[in-house]
Amino acid sequence: MAVTGGILVLFLISHMIGNLKIFFGAEDFNHYAHWLRTVGEPAVPRRTVLTLIEVVLAVAVVLHMWSAVSLARRASAARPVKYQSKKKSHAQGYATRTMRYGGVIIAFYIVWHLLDLTFFVVNPLGADDTPYQRMIAGFDPSRWYITAFYVVAVILVGLHLHHGIWSAFQTLGLRTPRSERLLRGLAVSVAALLTLGFVAVPVSITFGWVS
Repeated sequence: MAVTGGILVLFLISHMIGNLKIFFGAEDFNHYAHWLRTVGEPAVPRRTVLTLIEVVLAVAVVLHMWSAVSLARRASAARPVKYQSKKKSHAQGYATRTMRYGGVIIAFYIVWHLLDLTFFVVNPLGADDTPYQRMIAGFDPSRWYITAFYVVAVILVGLHLHHGIWSAFQTLGLRTPRSERLLRGLAVSVAALLTLGFVAVPVSITFGWVS
């Protein structure tokens, strides 16, 4: 779970950086979208590198979800009788519920996001026009509910990242009394940065700051 989570975090960072190019204008954003599909040419055919990245991401997502289910079952088997104390443990607390139910919402949003901006099934412009215009159309003010759904999903991603990154530090044996404060700060910072970076684009389009 920690390793696949690390792969997904690296993807989110690179994806956020690409999304933020929309603030530099249509030409820059469209050039970036074109580059994603042509990177590696002429050594390899068009879209080869992007397809390999997508395969790695798909495998990472499946293994991440499988790990989550496996760990949940193992934890349940190890503790068949509930705690007698009314006070909830950390494992039963808010963060864990966020990881569980937030993960389901995130999964639904990923499906929508792919249908919208990768396969163009639900995008108002379909496969026509440029990536920049499809992004603008996807978060048009008249589709404010899509932006609201996106913001909620991204906030849940942020909460998921905060808890997940901190848990990964522990899993990988990096947590020590001396490093704990630094690692907690790093987990919060990465989660907050990614949340703000991803939210900035749809909100700016919906409010007309990018058009």
